[in-house]
Amino acid sequence: MNQLDFQGRHAVVTGGAAGLGLAIAARLVRSGGSVTLWDRDGAAAQQAATHLGGNTSWVGVDVADPADVERAVQSTLQAAGRIDALVNSAGITGPNTRLWEYPVADWRQVMDVNLNGLFLCCRQVVPVMRAANYGRIVNIASVAGKDGNPNASAYSASKAAVIALTKSLGKELADTGIRVNCVTPAAVKTAIFDQMTPEHIQFMLSKIPMGRFGTPEEVASLVGWLCTEECSFSTGAVFDLSGGRSTY
Repeated sequence: MNQLDFQGRHAVVTGGAAGLGLAIAARLVRSGGSVTLWDRDGAAAQQAATHLGGNTSWVGVDVADPADVERAVQSTLQAAGRIDALVNSAGITGPNTRLWEYPVADWRQVMDVNLNGLFLCCRQVVPVMRAANYGRIVNIASVAGKDGNPNASAYSASKAAVIALTKSLGKELADTGIRVNCVTPAAVKTAIFDQMTPEHIQFMLSKIPMGRFGTPEEVASLVGWLCTEECSFSTGAVFDLSGGRSTY
């Protein structure tokens, strides 16, 4: 494993109690930094922070709640004094069903968590980074946001919106010391698979030329680098981790 330089930096990782968020947080801690895990499951976040060690803290937060996000930012700043990187990893898949049968409440929930929650986190954290004239924001999108997966219209649409938001915010902050990028993984085997049907999981696997799912650690390697100072000339960019699925 290559050694990344995140010495002396502090990151917020949303959805940090499990899956991609936890793997990313672990990589940043191993790279010399400290991390605050944000997760709506406070008990799981506390357990994850204990597992990762002394450089990790946690805040229970619903990223879709504006007041909750504002409170989480203030709590993090009081404890850590800074936010150098924000990784927006919190996300849900929603049901696997055709658009004309998609429950309206589920559609709204997917958009609230995957898109609106990301917007609210950026909205609160960007002023902190602007004051320091430094920051790294990494948004977890998906190859589904490029291709559009059948029976996953809400998830695909939300991740396409994350890609567009990343490009827009990256341009807005390009004349500052803040860099904003996103990653678009193909399917990565985490607990989020529990929200999917076996048929949908098999569909995703069939699209990957490497014939396997990605691992959280592979995603964490790229995201970790995007959180460092070495990522200096990329902003508003989209980085694929697709096992060969995305060749465009």
